[in-house]
Amino acid sequence: MYSLTLQKPDGRQLILYSRRPIDPTLSAPAPGETIRANPHLRWHPLRGEWVTYASYRQGRTFMPPPEYNPLAITTDPQNPTELPAGDYDVAVFDNRFPSLTPLAHDAPPSIVDTLPATGKCEVVVFTQDPNTSLAALPLAHIDLLIQVWAERTRALGAQPDIQYVLPFENKGVEVGVTLHHPHGQIYAYPFVPPVPARMNAQERQYHERHGRSLLQDLIDAEIGSGERVLYLGEHALAWLPAWARYPYEVWVAPRRAVPYLYELPPAARQDLARALKTVLLKYDGLWQRSLPYLMAWFQAPTDGQAHPEAHLHAEFYPPYRTRDRLKFLAGTELAAGMFASDALPEDKARELQAVEVSID
Repeated sequence: MYSLTLQKPDGRQLILYSRRPIDPTLSAPAPGETIRANPHLRWHPLRGEWVTYASYRQGRTFMPPPEYNPLAITTDPQNPTELPAGDYDVAVFDNRFPSLTPLAHDAPPSIVDTLPATGKCEVVVFTQDPNTSLAALPLAHIDLLIQVWAERTRALGAQPDIQYVLPFENKGVEVGVTLHHPHGQIYAYPFVPPVPARMNAQERQYHERHGRSLLQDLIDAEIGSGERVLYLGEHALAWLPAWARYPYEVWVAPRRAVPYLYELPPAARQDLARALKTVLLKYDGLWQRSLPYLMAWFQAPTDGQAHPEAHLHAEFYPPYRTRDRLKFLAGTELAAGMFASDALPEDKARELQAVEVSID
């Protein structure tokens, strides 16, 4: 993997990644006026968690026509986008409208505790092609993307104020995406957010009792059953977990526990890319369209402690319940936090298993 780090005129960082050497004379453009982002946190006293506030995000770019795509490469220097023209595969830059930023300061007072919303929000542009998708990218390109997620996890997690790094992708208007160009984001939090904190607590408790990874044992059981497995390689697998909350929820993971993306051996990373592409092709094949979803990669906290209990994995949350009806979260899910599924994961696994895919 090759990379080139640049600085935009407004001070934000841009990093270009490629499978080939990158022209060192490239320069970083920046669209529009500089946003003086200063988000802050407020404590939710009943839930015991932080909420971030960034009202300037209401002005961010929303579904522009192709000629105003900020993630396309710049073709007219008088109307710059976020990316330069040049030969590279993946780009990462500081979000122009961040919910978290290391420059946050002077949180306004409130009746509850407040703090500056420090941290980092980065945009990951998967490809220069605005008309493709992650599912359509070659395996080598997906492998590079996993390396990019790993490199950014290492770099962001090494910062003393960062406690958790979450790469994710929102795909499709049904899950709230504001740009169609294939891209994701990385949030680096100054604390461990509630969902990964709860999962890690369960993992840690199990490891203390049994000396093994909880997800490792569950993966071994899923492989032994085979009933919900979509992809099984030498180093990675994809499956609908027996505890799935969404009808077509799929998890992707290495077969042997590693806590972080950057600790994946090359063979495991490459097999993980194949598992990831298999899932995406099956999704699209089942519906005969590009399926919307949320994909999130869960890793160990970046708190400087050892985490032998943690098992890297991705979770996919497609919004579809059936082929013609959307599944949205409602009262019991949003209000109570208890998911009610109208379908068995075994039934949905059989649907996805029946979709034939071809990966070169």
